[in-house]
Amino acid sequence: MGQRRPTRKNLSTGTVCDADGYFWFLGRNDDIVNTAGHLVSPFEVESSLLEMEEVAESAVVGIPDPLFFEKIVAFIHLRDGITATPQLELKIRLHVSTGVSSVATPQVVVFCDDIPKNNSGKIMRRILKARYMGTFVGDTSTLQG
Repeated sequence: MGQRRPTRKNLSTGTVCDADGYFWFLGRNDDIVNTAGHLVSPFEVESSLLEMEEVAESAVVGIPDPLFFEKIVAFIHLRDGITATPQLELKIRLHVSTGVSSVATPQVVVFCDDIPKNNSGKIMRRILKARYMGTFVGDTSTLQG
């Protein structure tokens, strides 16, 4: 028996149903961006971004937006020797659009020197969101470095 290939995704429940009718649970579902009435998994967008040779790390958050409910903002840490350019931003947006979905395309791409993580290596999305929105960041005592 070969490896099953998931065929139907349901991001609202965090499951995938394969061709044999088996359900695969993808993990926690409390981290979903609701953009223009579509549910987008930040993990799926981040995974797509990490497929690019220019991208070392990525983090995706939803930012409140009056038109889209939430807009997708991608924070990108580039590999050494790669320079952030408008052409690279366009390439990143196109990569997500074709690899995941046009709905999942980040409306904003932010190039940054580092992505904040806690001591266990988990990306601190709340800090990225607060910095982007210009709001109070809160307790940062658990950040690495």
